[in-house]
Amino acid sequence: MMVKREIIFFKKPGASNTQATLEAVRERAKLLEIKKVVLATSSGETALKAVDLLKELDVKIIAVTLHAGTWKTYGEPDWDKVRQAENLGVKFLTATHTLMGNIGSAIREKFGGLPDSELIAHTLYCFSQGMKVAVEITVMAADANLISPEEEVIVIAGSDQGADTAIAVKPAYSTDFFDLKIREIIAMPR
Repeated sequence: MMVKREIIFFKKPGASNTQATLEAVRERAKLLEIKKVVLATSSGETALKAVDLLKELDVKIIAVTLHAGTWKTYGEPDWDKVRQAENLGVKFLTATHTLMGNIGSAIREKFGGLPDSELIAHTLYCFSQGMKVAVEITVMAADANLISPEEEVIVIAGSDQGADTAIAVKPAYSTDFFDLKIREIIAMPR
């Protein structure tokens, strides 16, 4: 048996692709009867846009922020946007990043070498920054018990700001990382 699906390939990564990514997610979530959408958001802006575009669907939105240890470098979320999104039903997660920006990264910075998790991250970068982030936040949300390995979800991420990557995923916990399955690529930059 074979299934044909459309994949959107953007000419360049970045926030200019957010609207098209969210529209593609809306259509694929309907088709796959997805109940949970996980997305990366550094400010809360992408979460608010997702609420607006996905409001007609019966989906729970989980927004994953940068962890607090990175805020000095990349900035904190916009707490007004976070509160606004929370009031609209979005659940936010701020936690240690599974692949990069964790204790392995601290060891690399201090002593050198390459942690195993960063090798996985750099392999995912071969697709795009958004693909690495999408896989990472899937595992983070599973570890936080916000999604289950028993349910397929759609995950949205991007390069720097906004969204340019979306995938349908069978999640896994970090302890079972290699059970994670990317079922479909919905959108990504070329």
